[in-house]
Amino acid sequence: MKTFKILSIDGGGIKGLYSARILEKFEQKFKCKTSDHFDMICGTSTGGLIALALTSLITAENICKFYEDKGEIIFPSSKEFKIPFLGKTSKRGIKQILWKGKFENEGLKKSLDEIFGDKIIGNANNLLCIPSYSVTEAKPKVFKYDHKEGNLSRDNRAKMVDIALATSAAPTYFPMAELPYYNNEQFIDGGVWANNPTLVGLLEALNNFVGKDKEYKNIKILSLSSLSITGGNATGLKNERSFKDWGANLFETSMNGQSFFTDFFLSKVKEISDIDIEYTRIPSAAISKEQESIVQLDVANKEAYNLMKIKADDQALIYEKTPEIKYFFTTPKTYITNG
Repeated sequence: MKTFKILSIDGGGIKGLYSARILEKFEQKFKCKTSDHFDMICGTSTGGLIALALTSLITAENICKFYEDKGEIIFPSSKEFKIPFLGKTSKRGIKQILWKGKFENEGLKKSLDEIFGDKIIGNANNLLCIPSYSVTEAKPKVFKYDHKEGNLSRDNRAKMVDIALATSAAPTYFPMAELPYYNNEQFIDGGVWANNPTLVGLLEALNNFVGKDKEYKNIKILSLSSLSITGGNATGLKNERSFKDWGANLFETSMNGQSFFTDFFLSKVKEISDIDIEYTRIPSAAISKEQESIVQLDVANKEAYNLMKIKADDQALIYEKTPEIKYFFTTPKTYITNG
């Protein structure tokens, strides 16, 4: 009874440090590399970046260092001030509202070049599912390792840097990713439809690897949330809201809602499926109202990093004691790629 193991990592901008830190603690606890213990790794947006780094045999510790070293280069801050009709905002906020996006992607691309270099998807140590959305084709796109079971021959020669840009091009934050390898097709953040990519990975597994007359007979999934707003809001908010009123919540609300639904769906589908599906979700830690201002996808500073690490360390201490986590990180993956 071979078990197919999936690791799924949510999107969330700089808050990927929270997810990477939890993995760092697990790697330290069980003295291993995450990539050696999962047959498939799925990741959206910043989770896609983590997935690509893990499958390149980069330790979770070094992924965390990447976020702390490069966060302020990827998400540079600017001072806020008050102007008529817009209230308290910044030059980048005005830019995000009126033209272009809030950030250029030069800092992101340069940072990705430093960790991935010329690596391509074909170098991956794991099966991959990296969601994005093709604006050109007006439909979801999932970048995959070209596995023989699906007779795929599409993505293996694509650069990991380009795939990372495509899955993390958050609308109004970064420019669309235009990829020469795909004939200049344009992509945006996979978080617009699959911020929690667990369902994407599950369907890929059921279609190709797990079930009747297939190599694997059951599935175990570990799903990692990003750090997200958990406190909700009081009633009586302004009903008619412009882009300025919504601000960062416009994109984050969509991502959080999608992540919640996928989590709910997975918790139910395992009860009715003929295939044995075990699903473990490590959720966001609780965030107080006072902490919400620094738990944003583009707030990159020491205060935010410390809070994310505190929250991640607490979650890791809780979950590393469970038999589910011990199983994931002490049993080897069995699907072998050519990477």
